[in-house]
Amino acid sequence: MSDKLIPLVENVESCRLCEDELPLGARPVLRVSQSAKILIVGQAPGTRVHKTGIPWNDPSGVRLRDWMGLAPEQFYDVSRVAIMPMGLCYPGKGASGDLAPRKECAPLWHQALFGHMAKLELVLLVGQYAQRYYLPKQYKNLTENVQHWQDSLPYWLPLPHPSPRNQIWLKRNDWFDVEVIPYLRERVKAIM
Repeated sequence: MSDKLIPLVENVESCRLCEDELPLGARPVLRVSQSAKILIVGQAPGTRVHKTGIPWNDPSGVRLRDWMGLAPEQFYDVSRVAIMPMGLCYPGKGASGDLAPRKECAPLWHQALFGHMAKLELVLLVGQYAQRYYLPKQYKNLTENVQHWQDSLPYWLPLPHPSPRNQIWLKRNDWFDVEVIPYLRERVKAIM
């Protein structure tokens, strides 16, 4: 990390802006570096990630690594893969899963962090929150964003959330495994 990125990451990791609103307190989780070529912008840490401080350290992460064709040691090599969720802390439990990411994080931290990742070649927008915030061309919903994945290449790639709770979406949209996953694996392999 550069002399300028280190204090920025320290500031992010010590952020307590919305701590009073978080059921488990503040624990921002991210991994960034100047040399990263791939960035994963997800939703927000879950309880396991909050507890360990390791992003995508859950069944969703297992599926995401499989989609990317990466072993854990490759996925967690911060010199090549950066991870920056929309909400940096666990937001709490909702009626059908975790709550939406806190809205304060991305406007407060993302632009500054992006400014230190000039070598990025691919940004994976995982889930509707990342897509609403970053996807250059928006469609009606996540399914249409992902169906039109080629419209955002070569820099952005919209993906559904890899959560086990997303089985129904994945079964209804079997084209995703046939079209998007092979492209994603080849692209990641070429970049890595």
